[in-house]
Amino acid sequence: MKDKFINFFNKIYNLKNKIAFFPSIIALAGCIFAYIMMYLENEGISKYILEFFPELVISNTETARTILTTFIAGLISIMVFSFSMVMILLNQASSNFSPRLLPGLISNRRHQIVLGIYLFTIIYCIFILVFIEPTGDKYQLPGFSVLLSILFMLNSLAAFIYFIHSISQEIQIDNILFRIYDSAEKKLTKLIDIEKNLDKELPNTKNWIEYKVKTTGYFQIVSLKTLAKIAKENNFKIEIIATKGSFCDEDDILFKTEKEIEEDIENRIYNNFHFSKSELIDDNYLLAFKQITEVAVKSMSPGINDPGTAINAIDYLSQLLILRIQKIDVHAIKDNNEILLIVHTLEFEKLIYNIMVSLRTYCSHDFIIVIKLLSVLKRLSKKTTNKSYKKVINFEVNNLLTDSKNKINNSTDLEKVENYALSFIEV
Repeated sequence: MKDKFINFFNKIYNLKNKIAFFPSIIALAGCIFAYIMMYLENEGISKYILEFFPELVISNTETARTILTTFIAGLISIMVFSFSMVMILLNQASSNFSPRLLPGLISNRRHQIVLGIYLFTIIYCIFILVFIEPTGDKYQLPGFSVLLSILFMLNSLAAFIYFIHSISQEIQIDNILFRIYDSAEKKLTKLIDIEKNLDKELPNTKNWIEYKVKTTGYFQIVSLKTLAKIAKENNFKIEIIATKGSFCDEDDILFKTEKEIEEDIENRIYNNFHFSKSELIDDNYLLAFKQITEVAVKSMSPGINDPGTAINAIDYLSQLLILRIQKIDVHAIKDNNEILLIVHTLEFEKLIYNIMVSLRTYCSHDFIIVIKLLSVLKRLSKKTTNKSYKKVINFEVNNLLTDSKNKINNSTDLEKVENYALSFIEV
């Protein structure tokens, strides 16, 4: 039962990243609130307030109708404009930076809430407008509800002003890069803190029983606590082969177990793996490396030619890589000194190679960018004491120098690049 609840909760959690999630909830709240106000109006709330605070109640039917119809028409226009601005933002981000940025921009909760406020007010005004009786006197007119619609409209106008400010900030690449970095930095820091107390000694899993992926998609979420509990209850170990953020096909190995397990236990394990058709940094910090790298590469394309943005992107990459070298590639989760889970992540060697191969391909002709990349590798080399990591960094320096020699024609620039590389690492 608990496994089903966790599975249901994860599905709801994934819905929050959809652009219609919060607007739908807030719109539903507007519908419910309108019905509550209708009930209170039938109970005489406007009549009661009219007796004690007559200035707070709209007592003219035509005035009330005019106010509500004006609000509805105006808010629909504002909402159309706001949606248009969102579409422009998404189109600009996709064409100028990277299409991979779109899920993060769509899931912006602040914009979803603003759109939800519009829908709340529109739905509320429509219901109250329908509730007005043409032949009713001032005691039957929902005057207090109309007053609330005025307050909701003022709130919507404030939300619209905030939306204009927010959307103007969202389209700036510096803010986009910082948001990506900030989300990944928090996720990485949390993982590093967790891994400090985890066991790094691992058993040999070569002969363990393999279980393949049943659902294709991006591996996003896994409930490690539940898997550890299942392993402990049934006295076996589990090794998670797939790495979070990777695209898993049906032929790929998802996990291994120390011994054969029953079908119901196997199904319980599978229920704790969740796949998605899209990627989000909140679920997988590796996506931040992809997005920032793509922004840097796109900014160096002939159509955009913006080295400044590429340098900013590389700066953020360097900070994330410094955090990544503090994280181990494979770790074990124990309970009472007994290993229950072995968890894999994308190796540092593969990660930095994937980053550098894209940057080398499209940026190695630019002297400034090459020096910047070498400075990043220099900083990484100083920050780590892991010999295997230093070897990987040395390998990437040599690759970068090779590509630079083929693409930089100026001998002076080449000499400076080589001298800078030789100043901190053996080539």
